[in-house]
Amino acid sequence: MYTSLRLLCLLLQLLLHHTGASDSGIIGGQRAKPHSRPYMASLQIDGSHLCGGFLIRKDFILTSAHCSHRCKEIKVVLGAHNIRRKEALIQKIPVKKCYKHNLYKIAIYDYDIMLIKLQHNAALNKNVKVIELPKYKETVPDETQCTMSGWGKTTPQGQFESVLQEVSLKIQSNKECRTAWHNVFSPQRTLCTHFNGKKGICQGDSGGPLVCKNKAHGIAAFTGNPCNMNYPNVFMKVSFFIPWIKDTMQE
Repeated sequence: MYTSLRLLCLLLQLLLHHTGASDSGIIGGQRAKPHSRPYMASLQIDGSHLCGGFLIRKDFILTSAHCSHRCKEIKVVLGAHNIRRKEALIQKIPVKKCYKHNLYKIAIYDYDIMLIKLQHNAALNKNVKVIELPKYKETVPDETQCTMSGWGKTTPQGQFESVLQEVSLKIQSNKECRTAWHNVFSPQRTLCTHFNGKKGICQGDSGGPLVCKNKAHGIAAFTGNPCNMNYPNVFMKVSFFIPWIKDTMQE
């Protein structure tokens, strides 16, 4: 039994070393209708896109913990469609504080969730709106059609997109996800979507929302590396973290 467990651990280490966990963007999608995703945020440093995120309250963005690099230097861009143009109604808001989950450890790809407190409230308008979150432990049935949006790469060797992209993805069963990702996948805290190398997430938009029935059920976390490898796309399960989100926003 010990030998089998040890071999499994070695296999997992090799899997993560070679396929790794890649930041997430969009493969096989299409341009989103301008400002049709008014909750979307681009997290930028020195004008360069770093990660995605989404507005859940006038003063808070939800994103991935591994996007916390140089947190105080991040500017949150809201109301954008093309992030390389000076569009009307764009808001660029500095970060006041980043709240990474206290159990987050990048080496194990778990608890990869972070709240960003804005220095001032976003001005809500037709291009900037809050997205609804699920209830605590609310679930999404297998094969549910969801949407992922982002400004990430459309190919592993490509560049970040200037115009917001979106793609339709279907929820995959926990059993299938666990088979592919072994102990890296936690049915309690993560969910995943089908990926056949043609439609899914890639580098550039970790932290973006997986939206199912108008609610942000997932936060893009990781996939195979390179991102066109045939591994399910993995998202932090927002419904599990609702108590943490509510408590943190009260600080």
